[in-house]
Amino acid sequence: MKRTAISLADGRELIYFDERDDAVRDQPDRRPLPPPPPASQLRHDPLTDEWVALAVHRQTRTFLPPADQCPLCPSTADRLSEIPAPEYAVAVFENRFPALSERVVAEPAAITPFTAARPGQGRCEVVCFTDDHDASFAGLPPSRVRTVLDALADRTTALGELPGVEQVFCFENRGVEIGVTLHHPHGQIYAYPFVTPRTRSLLGAARRHAERTGGGNLYADVLAAERAAGERVVATNQHWTAYVPAAARWPFEVHLAPHRVVPDIPALTDPERDAFGPLYLDLLRRFDGLFDSPMPYIAAWHQAPVRVERELGHLHLQLFSVRRAADKLKYLAGSESAMGVFINDIAPERAAELLRAV
Repeated sequence: MKRTAISLADGRELIYFDERDDAVRDQPDRRPLPPPPPASQLRHDPLTDEWVALAVHRQTRTFLPPADQCPLCPSTADRLSEIPAPEYAVAVFENRFPALSERVVAEPAAITPFTAARPGQGRCEVVCFTDDHDASFAGLPPSRVRTVLDALADRTTALGELPGVEQVFCFENRGVEIGVTLHHPHGQIYAYPFVTPRTRSLLGAARRHAERTGGGNLYADVLAAERAAGERVVATNQHWTAYVPAAARWPFEVHLAPHRVVPDIPALTDPERDAFGPLYLDLLRRFDGLFDSPMPYIAAWHQAPVRVERELGHLHLQLFSVRRAADKLKYLAGSESAMGVFINDIAPERAAELLRAV
């Protein structure tokens, strides 16, 4: 893999990850762009001990443009995009409308004596999986999945070294039902200046399990139990297992986890990285085959925090959909949104059975 970094017209970084060593990436960005927006503001909710980002500039971000105006397609002589090159394999660049940014202008004052505020310091990046606007991740070859995984490993390492970054989150949103604003196949990476609420909850449970068991890894133990039970396992190979969690929150939810305990994507070996693609592609195609239509989904990489309690983590990919039937969606209504108590309409065992049958 060849890695080439350039600067876009407004100073943001773009990195090409090429599968050819002879790729030349010297095309300049010729757009007349305004400066990037300053960092957002984070406000601390004292009632939940959580940080909320206020990124008002994102209200004007690009929203579902037609294919001939897609900012993630390669540039042409007639239309300039975020990618200056006429073609590419995988490209990663700083989001033009970031929720978090390194461009800190000032330290905000506290909102009230109970509500602290701080700059939304961090970084948000866009990961373009292919230059084919009409493709999908499920249609990529395993070799391209490996390139994407190597790019995520590169960015996880680089972003984790930025001052103040505590957690790196890689994910893909697919489908307008999820809230996607660009149809071109892409994912995102958030570098947070704090450990997220979901990860704090996972770490707390893992910490308590380690104390009870004299050092056991909770996720590894749960994975071993699921592999032994087999009822909720969808697919497996030498290095990875895909299974529906016994307490799945979403109608169709699968965890794809390496058998070896590793904290993050950079820690995966070459054989583990090679084995990931075929199994993940199989899983995505099963999702699409459930209702014979493209499945809306979120694919979320759970990685250990950058600096704290890394020994408690166990890398895994959480893949889930809001679709519960061909013509029905799962909405986060009163119980889920207000109380955080999920109510699932499909038994995990049934979901696993349906996915295996595709």
